[in-house]
Amino acid sequence: MANHKSAQKRIRQTETRREHNRYYAKTTRNALKALRNTTDKAAAMELLPKVSAMLDKLAKSNIIHKNKAANLKSSIQKHVNAL
Repeated sequence: MANHKSAQKRIRQTETRREHNRYYAKTTRNALKALRNTTDKAAAMELLPKVSAMLDKLAKSNIIHKNKAANLKSSIQKHVNAL
């Protein structure tokens, strides 16, 4: 266990950030899954910009790597185009 006040504060901050990051990462994964399971092109076209924006925000705040965000965006764009 931490002995210094600054280390205890760091532990609190890390835990708060971890929970925050997990929430947004999980929300985005659920949105990706919903988009991939969509068979209706109109619905997929409506979801695509929202999911892309979510991925960009996660990459911007380093919750996921920028290349992973780019790969996921490319993958969902291909899926929507194939519908």
